[in-house]
Amino acid sequence: LKFALDSIVSRYHVTHKGGKIEVTYGSSGKLFEQISHGAPYDIFFSADTEYPRKLKTNGLVIGELHSYGVGRIVIWSKTIDPKKAQVNSLVDPAVRKISIANPAHAPYGKRAEEALQYYGLYQKVLQRLVYGENISQAAQFVTTGAADAGIIALSLAISPAMQRENGSYYIIPAEAHTPLNQAFVLLAHARGNGAAITFKDFMLSDESKRILRHFGFTEKK
Repeated sequence: LKFALDSIVSRYHVTHKGGKIEVTYGSSGKLFEQISHGAPYDIFFSADTEYPRKLKTNGLVIGELHSYGVGRIVIWSKTIDPKKAQVNSLVDPAVRKISIANPAHAPYGKRAEEALQYYGLYQKVLQRLVYGENISQAAQFVTTGAADAGIIALSLAISPAMQRENGSYYIIPAEAHTPLNQAFVLLAHARGNGAAITFKDFMLSDESKRILRHFGFTEKK
């Protein structure tokens, strides 16, 4: 979400005077744990709907869950062109390390694992997997050469920073994994915080939706 949200926040600061938005990035699961233990965040963006739903069940949310898009995963590499062999690119002998986000607490990593199992590749590549704490770190591994290929977010693959790396990517078909329906919620800490409520409304605006689409987030069907 980083590149899309950074763009949305920049636009918000241009159009709304007052109320500075500060963003902390991390895996959805780690942020969920922090919020559950009292971290003073006002809004929580998750790469799935499960974590926000749990927070709502635990009475830590104001209002409803708000969908902000559906994420997609891709195979990205500078070593090979994944479009040629598609998912079988991952068993190419040139691919010695494959980065994914840690499936224990990162929804993108969990979907990467699901896709590998869907195509019968999980056991074949298990010893090659290296795990990032979140999807951004998984992308960092593959851009710096710590991994030869990575299963990362489409939104990262099409970001200006990743495009400058001159890699190639292949979008993994949506049927290979559970949909990455993503949602954000206004947290109990935001009660009485007008800026948080205003930013929540801005996130639901057509302008924000256009930015999210630009970064590869499709709308939930």
